This record gives sequence, structure tokens and C-alpha cells, in this order.
Amino acid sequence: MAVVKVANKSIDVARHLIPKARAASTSALIAQTASSPNMPPGFTAKVGRLETFILPEKVSGSVSDKAIADAMIGAWRRDGILQIGMSKSQQRLYQAANAASRRFFAQPHASKQACVDDMSYSGYIASGEEITDGIADYSEIFTVTKDLPHTDQRVAQGWPCHGPCPWLDQDMKAIMSNYMDDLAVSGEKLLQLIEMGLDVPTGSLTRYTKDGWHHMRVLRFPQNNRTNGKGKKGRGIGSHTDYGLLVIAAQDDVGGLFVRPPHENEQFSNWEKSSAGLRENEAGWVYVPPVDGTFTVFPGDMMQYMTNNLLQSTPHKVGLNVRERFAFAYFHEPNFRSVVRPLPGYNAGQSPIEGIHYGTHFTNMFLRNYPDRVTTARLREEGRYQLLGLEELRDDDGVL
Repeated sequence: MAVVKVANKSIDVARHLIPKARAASTSALIAQTASSPNMPPGFTAKVGRLETFILPEKVSGSVSDKAIADAMIGAWRRDGILQIGMSKSQQRLYQAANAASRRFFAQPHASKQACVDDMSYSGYIASGEEITDGIADYSEIFTVTKDLPHTDQRVAQGWPCHGPCPWLDQDMKAIMSNYMDDLAVSGEKLLQLIEMGLDVPTGSLTRYTKDGWHHMRVLRFPQNNRTNGKGKKGRGIGSHTDYGLLVIAAQDDVGGLFVRPPHENEQFSNWEKSSAGLRENEAGWVYVPPVDGTFTVFPGDMMQYMTNNLLQSTPHKVGLNVRERFAFAYFHEPNFRSVVRPLPGYNAGQSPIEGIHYGTHFTNMFLRNYPDRVTTARLREEGRYQLLGLEELRDDDGVL
């Protein structure tokens, strides 16, 4: 990763060579990134200049697809994160979703608080409700998981985390659903390219995402001097890794995202021991400035396990800035029932040797992050966590 070091007010711009696989417009984006980092106050970090890629209309296995795939793998292994350019239609979907997000968070607290479901973890999460490494986060969130009516057999049988999404209204539902449906298409393309870059058989990853447990966090961060005193000064979300295969994120022009690129001496497995708070206050973080018209993409826990650490789950955190900030994090995931296993050629007997049940990992992460939520209380009271061990909630082949 080429970087711009920012410490106090001095700026040192490192030279950056633009790879052939990158879009022609990327050099202009790099210049914009270098000139206006917008780093949250109180943080000292390198400023990343990420590789930006344009996804093909269709992944066909062509020579150009292979070149992009190899370059993406290289970027993730070096930087832990990359950017993909939005198409014009994606920019329109993002702008509509951003407007819907701002409209939702501008609602009275009572209206937002009514958007909670006690079966799913969808809906409103107030600032200070989410916990990372034992500390309250200042993020204000609307989470979207699979929107299932109470008549759905999985909901009726009490499957953990399954239930309706309590939308504010039908307009919000339509806009956010369209945005997520489009990102699901990009997620599948990315997995197909990763399969090419890793030289594994076609379908090695995408076989897990049939009826994938794709979900999204719609995020608002308060400006740094307008917090409620529940968390830690300047911290929006503490250091953590995400749960599944890929994260596709978008942010407005305010900025606040920091990532920690892979380091040889920093090994972690979030499915075995929590990575929450991982080196949060140590040196080595990279600030990711907003670049208009792009998504940022990084791997999650399941990708790390399946590739035996070749693609590591990227630690990231969010700092509060001088203005409120709006962002989205979409998670392209395996099916809830999937038992994911190492990819062909990447099985070195890594633990756990029996594979990872994604639904259990997802549920464990939400229980940890939301210990006091009504959904957690009901799940525990009704003993539904034990259902995760049932054969009907586990698919050992990754195929429905």
C-alpha cells in the first residue's frame, strides 16, 4: 500500500506506482486521497492509497479476469483492503440508500426504538448499545438481516437470529433491499474472481452462498463532541474483525475508517478467541480516506479459515470525526446452515478440523456484541441456542 504519513500537521507523500489492472481513472482518485485525508482528530496513522478495481460485467474466466483476480489477491495480502469502483447505477442506489439512512436516523428516538424485533437481530441499535471488547461503541445502527415473516418455517421453529426486519416504512425497505440485492451480485463476482486468484475449482466458494445469510449495517456516527458519555472518547467502533466471507463497505465524505494490514507476527482466529480490541491502541493502523464512487472490500473470518490465513480477516476500527458520519457495511456470507471447510489446496489441518458452522459463529458474535438486547434475552430464556446443534440447521456440503 502506498501511503501518506500524517502526524501532527506534516505530510509526506510516498511514491505510488499504478498497476496495469487498475482503472484509468484511479490516478485521479489517488491524487484526491493524498490531498484531503480528513483523518479524525486525535489519531496518528498512515493514510492509505488503495488499489481500485472495476469488476467485469460477467466473470468468464478470461485472461483479463485472471489478471484482475491475481491483482486482488495481492492487494488483500499486502493491504488487507482494496476498492472497487461503483457503476453509475450503483452510485444511484448508494445515493438513495444514503438518503434513506439519513432520514431514518433523523427520526425521533421513540420511532427508531420501535424498529426492534425480538427474534432477529435486525433493526435499530442505539448509540452505546453495541459492545466491542467490553466497551460501548458510539455507532448508531440499523441492522438488516434476512427479512423473514413469522410464518416462515425457520422462524416458527425458533431458529436463532431468524425473524422479520422491523423497517421504519415500506420506502426504507424497498431502497435498502435494492441496494443489498445489487451488492449481492457484486459479492458473487468477487467470490468467482477469488476462486480464480486462489486457483481453486469453480464453485469452491459460491457453493456456500446459495441463500446466503447476507446482511448489512446501516451506520451513523456522531461528531466527536456530541456523544452520550457511554463509550470511549473519540472511538466510534472498537477494533474487531467481521464474521463471514467478504465485507463491501461505503462511506460518505467525512471519514473515520482505519484498517490493520496483515503482519507476519500478528496471528488471530476470531472463531476461537475474540479479536475484539486487537492492538487497538498500538501503532500500525492505516487510515482509509473516503474516495467518491468506490466501495471498500476486505475479507472476513470464514475467508481466513478457508484459505488457511492466506487471506486474513482484516481488523478495522472507526474514529469519530468533527462532523457526523454515515456509512454502510454489507456482508456477503455463507448460508446460515453452512459448515464451511478449508478450500482445496488450503487444508493444512487448521483448527477446527471439523469445519466451522457459520450460523453458530454468527450467533456467537451477536450474543457477544449485544448482551443486553431483547433478542439475546429471549434466545437465552427459550433455550434456542441449543438448536444450532441440530442436523437440520447444519449443511455439511455447503449446498442446499
